Amino acid sequence: MASKRLHLHICEQLRELVEILQDPSPPPICLPHDTQTGSADPNQMSNAEDHGEVPNDAAPRFHLEKAVSHESLVIGAIENAFKHMDEQIERERASQHLPGGCCALAAIYLMGKFYVANAGDSRAIIIRNGEIIPMSREFTPETERQRLQPGLFPALLRPELLGKEFTHLEFPRRIQPKELGKKMLYRDQNMNGWAYKKIEEDDLKFPLIFGEGKKARMMATIGVTRGLGDHDLKVFSSNIHIKPFLSCFPEVRVYDLTQYEHCPDDVLVLGTDGLWDVTNDKEVAGVVMEVLTSYEPNDPCRYTMVAQELVVRSRGVLKEHGWRLANDKLGSGDDISVFVIPLGGPGNYA
Repeated sequence: MASKRLHLHICEQLRELVEILQDPSPPPICLPHDTQTGSADPNQMSNAEDHGEVPNDAAPRFHLEKAVSHESLVIGAIENAFKHMDEQIERERASQHLPGGCCALAAIYLMGKFYVANAGDSRAIIIRNGEIIPMSREFTPETERQRLQPGLFPALLRPELLGKEFTHLEFPRRIQPKELGKKMLYRDQNMNGWAYKKIEEDDLKFPLIFGEGKKARMMATIGVTRGLGDHDLKVFSSNIHIKPFLSCFPEVRVYDLTQYEHCPDDVLVLGTDGLWDVTNDKEVAGVVMEVLTSYEPNDPCRYTMVAQELVVRSRGVLKEHGWRLANDKLGSGDDISVFVIPLGGPGNYA
């Protein structure tokens, strides 16, 4: 559903910005009340109007807000589109029989810039003249530990959200009842390092973030911290819903294509976690260069062949003990989707 509808929500949100984006010097944005008093000073507003800072048709109780860049408006529109997509999934999940959820990674090309939006554990990189430029990061319980814990605490004020089953503290392992009163390493959302504390009864609750690497789980349930859908997902054997803590908002990174001269071998690679679980950035860049150099620069199918090769190499070869990579390590057991998008060269592919 997201693959068929998310881009439409993005287009709808961007369509509302067309006039603003076409204006190289838009007027300041106004809000309908003063931030401190609730009403604007008429003298100040009059002076502002004399200097042309407020549109003629502005209401008399408006105050000036700081200037907002076009780029920031586009990022906000994309973020809002993800939110509308998530809300549509929630509205239609019953009639369309759509339980569950998904991660989403989107690349939008607009006015010379790529906007890459990621909610989940998919990832994107740009390979430019052999250099690797990360365009997203994975959102997992480990990578978002410091955002999650204060964000989850509304739960400090509303413990019913967590059913009084979880602790916001993080420990190296699950605490056992026999360890009450002993000292153990811990950290909270404000800490990068580790310290010692005496184990108390509350520390026996399950940690909000448990496990390491790909095995890390939020609330012992889900391995990502951002994504669409999953409105019905609950903690195992519990009535606690995951969705209040699973954000649908993406992180959006921007790449300005006008700042660089791009050759036909410069590409944007988008991949699901099935690719990145077994293939790192450097290995992906190696495959890209290897395949591209085997085709003529003006052959458009060369980019499709790169994507195909990345999928094949990440899946591996089926052997007696399962799918194996060339180094005999396990191949990816997850879904693998890959896009390879050229950034320049003959025909201005971007």
